[in-house]
Amino acid sequence: MNYQPAIDYIKSLSPEPISIAIILGSGLGALGDKLENAVAIPYEDIPGWANSTAPGHSGRLVIGELPTPTNLPDSSGTPAGGKRVLCMQGRLHFYEGHPFSAVTFPIRVMHSLGVRTLVVTNAAGGINFDYAVGDIMLITDHINFMGSNPMIGKNDDTFGERFFDMGKAYTPALCKLAQTCAKKLNMHLHEGVYVAVTGPSYETPAEIRAFRALGADAVGMSTVPEVIAARHCGMDILGLSLITNHAAGVKDEVLGHEEVMEVGQMKAKEMQALVANIIEELN
Repeated sequence: MNYQPAIDYIKSLSPEPISIAIILGSGLGALGDKLENAVAIPYEDIPGWANSTAPGHSGRLVIGELPTPTNLPDSSGTPAGGKRVLCMQGRLHFYEGHPFSAVTFPIRVMHSLGVRTLVVTNAAGGINFDYAVGDIMLITDHINFMGSNPMIGKNDDTFGERFFDMGKAYTPALCKLAQTCAKKLNMHLHEGVYVAVTGPSYETPAEIRAFRALGADAVGMSTVPEVIAARHCGMDILGLSLITNHAAGVKDEVLGHEEVMEVGQMKAKEMQALVANIIEELN
């Protein structure tokens, strides 16, 4: 694929270096609205970049300065610029009909722009019986149940080697930093395994029982393709799941996307504070 037109277009609007990117999942896009001195670029304007059609995904790239944690909403003081970041307000999903090459296109563009640290967030269903709706899970590992791998096909050696290690896909140092920041904020951060499925239908109770037996703690329809592509590029990765619902069979309830969005909006400030604190501590 030709990434250069997208790289050139983004640089023409925001030429300053960017080393940190955040992918904002369902209901979590508000963090991008908090960036200062920001440039917002609709996906449809970026050459080669597919458009997001999922509810709750704005479908734009926002590049700017993330306010320092003490200047996030509900705090006092004069806002001051923090680290420069790139935010994807809404991701691309396989279930939308996008091929994996389109889903991971942004990762390679971001890497070419200088991004070396990727923070991925998502809304997920809780498989672990100890998880409550509204909890946040630090992703320590994942299971790819999407039936394919985004790196299938001719390898692009400019990004990474044909065969690459996934043993520490979620950077241990970033996981440790996330726990440190969570404690500072008096937040409890679960640690668990995320299993990715294609969707768009929610999982059956039998599937959830199988995933639990495999060691999964939360389930969702995203994240894993981007993480695989990011590891191929050699990025450091931090993953956070907001548990927006109980997975099928955990509770006797009907699952729907409206519930996911509502929980995302309710817990948005906590997620924003945690992510902002983590980014503030990055070198």
